Amino acid sequence: QVQLVESGGGLVQAGGSLRLSCAASGSIFRINAMGWYRQAPGKQRELVAIITRGGSTNYADSVKGRFTISSDNAKNTVYLQMNSLKTEDTAVYYCNVNHGEYGIYYWGKGTLVTVSS
Repeated sequence: QVQLVESGGGLVQAGGSLRLSCAASGSIFRINAMGWYRQAPGKQRELVAIITRGGSTNYADSVKGRFTISSDNAKNTVYLQMNSLKTEDTAVYYCNVNHGEYGIYYWGKGTLVTVSS
């Protein structure tokens, strides 16, 4: 089992910045990729950004140029630097890890990001 703990959410004004962190712990064998998803009220969960063990990244079009995903493989931690935040970025942000030989997905409990106008 892999446990994920997110931190860094909160309330910020539009145009501001936040940095989310997610630390993985437990029976970690190999993390293949780590990512961030978000779910706004009344909407489906969507991919925000993902980073592979090798450092390749992928972003949702809506956050390109504003968000940056990074990771510290030694610490099994992934970060999401969010700049130029917009009200539409308001959502619960979930950390996701693809782990092990069989690529099992694990989820964190989420951290709320609220962007006020």
